[in-house]
Amino acid sequence: MWLLVLAGAELACFAAICHFFVRTEHGQMLDLVALTGNTVGQSRVEGPVDTILNTMSALSLAIATAVVGFIALIRRRVALAVGAILLVGGANVTTQLLKQIIYRPELGVDMERAAAGNSLPSGHTTIAASVAVALILVLPARLRGVGGVLGALFAAVAGVATLSAGWHRPSDAIAALLIVGAWACAAGVFIVIAQHHHGGVEYGPANRFAVRALAVAGLVLLAGCGVAVMLTEQVLSTPPDELSRLRLLTAYAGGAMGIAGTAGLVLAFVLATVHRVVPQLVPPPVEEADREMAAVAG
Repeated sequence: MWLLVLAGAELACFAAICHFFVRTEHGQMLDLVALTGNTVGQSRVEGPVDTILNTMSALSLAIATAVVGFIALIRRRVALAVGAILLVGGANVTTQLLKQIIYRPELGVDMERAAAGNSLPSGHTTIAASVAVALILVLPARLRGVGGVLGALFAAVAGVATLSAGWHRPSDAIAALLIVGAWACAAGVFIVIAQHHHGGVEYGPANRFAVRALAVAGLVLLAGCGVAVMLTEQVLSTPPDELSRLRLLTAYAGGAMGIAGTAGLVLAFVLATVHRVVPQLVPPPVEEADREMAAVAG
């Protein structure tokens, strides 16, 4: 039930972001100012940004998916392997379909990119976030906390990199993270149902410290994003190319904080539920194990 509620909340947030930043002039303008802010100091980060984005391709996605499935299979968790692959495949296919389906009206805001049409959600951010979440699912319980923090950092860096390179607006990356979050819930429901008939499982400890750290960091970053948006609202009537470097940097930083904050919260929600989705295997009782060994020996 919690997974279904969480998936519904993430999809509702996705719909709200899509409507505001794609279909309204106000939202398009906020995105444009934040995207224009990437020109401040872009030459200094251009090399690392290109390296990060160029590593995320269809081939790298296929390799990462195979690795995730292999980790689950060597742990003898077939349902987990299928669920993790379902998460990665479903999230990335959904992103590509939505890019084609979502209509971005031309409201006279960003004429330079008008011919490109819709760019929401971000494919690169989806790749990074889906692989990070799938890896958390298949990792042993003792490694999930560290994996969750590193995964959130990886997804945030990928999303901000698309903004820094000028490939995507902030809302594109945030929408991608929400899609991955919703698919994580769907994969979790599948895994729970598939393992329900197996028996012999027990729930391990929750990664409370990592969950709290990611949740607090995510909320703080989103609060910073809100402040940056309010400051940008003050100059929204001014064309972006006439704004000061400080104003552009503020808008860009707000977009980056929004992406990073969303990544933190999405991964916090995954960590908060994963110990229930992927319970520990319970070894058979000693007597039963002895009988099985005797039967094999006989």
